Amino acid sequence: MKKLILSLLIGCSLMAGLSAKTAFVYFTISGNTERMAKDGAAEMNADIFKIEPLQAYTAEDLNWRNKKARATVEFHDSKARPEIADKIDISDYDTVIVCYPIWFGTAPKIMFSFVENQNWNEKNLITLCTSHKSGIGQSGKDLAKHAKGASYKGGADLAKATGKDIKNYIERILSGN
Repeated sequence: MKKLILSLLIGCSLMAGLSAKTAFVYFTISGNTERMAKDGAAEMNADIFKIEPLQAYTAEDLNWRNKKARATVEFHDSKARPEIADKIDISDYDTVIVCYPIWFGTAPKIMFSFVENQNWNEKNLITLCTSHKSGIGQSGKDLAKHAKGASYKGGADLAKATGKDIKNYIERILSGN
């Protein structure tokens, strides 16, 4: 009888794991974040969605030396929420990995547009960033504060990680290790 119960528990656990759906949602300009998200999604056999701004960013919009550049203005405006071209629906997913570059030491404001317009109830949120030198900092926690109802599992700068590294990281934090 104990073997039967144990077998049923293991079987249910495996089925729950197999039915859990994961999505990678990313924003990229240079392609670094896109590579990371695609490698992770491919390794995990997950769905993937790209956040496209309604108004594309130009090179001048990203000129951090220009105080009037769009990205600089957005950074300094706590209420800035750039519009997203197409709605991304995460309702069918249990775990959503949000991937983004670091701008001015944090996530671009378009990432806040995304997380604020989703229903995060009963969903795991993991944040992954690409950064040249500043790392993830508080950006993941900041996004999680705006992802009402999400269970924030953590985040990391995995700019140079392989798909297998990304999968291992995600599995580790989802298991609580």
